Amino acid sequence: MAIDSKVVARAAHLARLRVDDSETAELSARLNDILGMVDQLQQADVDQVEPLAHPLEVSQPLRYDRVTEPDVRDKVLPLAPASEDGCFLVPRVIE
Repeated sequence: MAIDSKVVARAAHLARLRVDDSETAELSARLNDILGMVDQLQQADVDQVEPLAHPLEVSQPLRYDRVTEPDVRDKVLPLAPASEDGCFLVPRVIE
């Protein structure tokens, strides 16, 4: 199915896009080129190709999860304007 200027104008109307009549011919040509490339890709023989999550054989190195910062809550909690049961109290901003 080829995309002509009429189809481009209809799609632009449905998408609420302003497309001038002078642009529809260029857009239809570009969309037909895209559909042609999709047709080429669909003709590729991929029966023997395994599905991949990533095109390269890579792995994500994970670092060891360990605490690197000291616990300073006992030092900073007395400096807070308001606290209760070891937690900072903040003013309500959403009613």
